[in-house]
Amino acid sequence: MPSGAPLEKEGVIANGCVVDPKVLIEEIENLKSLNKRVKLKLSSTAHVIFPFHRILDGLEEINKGDYAAGTTKRGIGPAYSDKASRWGLRIFDLINPDILKKKLEKLFKIKKELINIYDPKWNIELNSIYEEYKSYGEQLKSYVVDTAFYLNKAVDSGKKVLFEAAQGSLLGIDHGFYPFGTSSNANALGISAGTGIPPKKINQIFGIVKAYTSRVGEGKFPTELFNETAEKIREQGHEYGTVTGRPRRVGWLDLFNIKYGIMINGVDKVIITLLDALQGINPIMMCIGYELEGKKLESWPIQSEIIENCKPIYKSFKGWEEKTREEWLNIARKGYEALPETMKIYIQRIKEEIKTDIAMISIGPDRKETIVLEDVNF
Repeated sequence: MPSGAPLEKEGVIANGCVVDPKVLIEEIENLKSLNKRVKLKLSSTAHVIFPFHRILDGLEEINKGDYAAGTTKRGIGPAYSDKASRWGLRIFDLINPDILKKKLEKLFKIKKELINIYDPKWNIELNSIYEEYKSYGEQLKSYVVDTAFYLNKAVDSGKKVLFEAAQGSLLGIDHGFYPFGTSSNANALGISAGTGIPPKKINQIFGIVKAYTSRVGEGKFPTELFNETAEKIREQGHEYGTVTGRPRRVGWLDLFNIKYGIMINGVDKVIITLLDALQGINPIMMCIGYELEGKKLESWPIQSEIIENCKPIYKSFKGWEEKTREEWLNIARKGYEALPETMKIYIQRIKEEIKTDIAMISIGPDRKETIVLEDVNF
């Protein structure tokens, strides 16, 4: 579900997503149990994740060896593969049982033969999948619309629409840590293709950046930390996977790849979060560039094989003291000038390096712990 769902905002799952209907229904029911109104629009052309996609996700990861992406094994990649191969099933198929059965029979046969190469004992019955997913279609049918038409109508009528990206910008399939990322364009470049909203209707793009770097999955991570500092940041930033619960990898802020992300996204303003997660750490390091074979690079090298051989170039900053949640909340109430001087120096250097205005910062998980630095017109 979109992140605005707990606030009872109208949420749209557009065509660029792949959807596990079982998980989606569980989330809908969870919201209802909290007495929340579910205001959801689900694209008829979003693709569907099936049980065999999850099985293949795990088998493919095992056999990729050094090129394994470290996926959540939720079947996302294989579902996108079927979409690109033009035999994937979409939400429209899910809510039409006769179409679902005909298409599923074809896809199931191919997937079963493929899975049985690696796991001869896998033998889930086609009919059990069909009956299960037919039931999901019945439960989701009332939410299904042409989201491209719906969103364009909303924008044209003057309504405010917020597009939220999943994953990190440089985990995208075309402009990121390939093959150690996700299977979609997890950045502003994916908005138009993933929703049907043309670029000229998109007003502002905000880049949300943590005060340090974190990620899940495999691949070289130049500023990654492996010491007590990493543990401290991880605990203070609650860096554990939302889906898997596994500890995220953490490291110093990497402004070199952030500048690349700002470039490809066309970021207008930046929002810096989790500054409080660096409390009690001294010194704090900030990566401002990469060095390769003794030479400073002009831009972030997109190839993972090059990144593996790069050394980060750091600037050192004095840290700020630990504070209680109440103390951070009081600072947020007072505004930017009440921040520790060392934190303000850190923030100012970020702005200078990325050459982009900073619209907001957050010093805690509560909405009230966000400080607005500039007028923001959403």
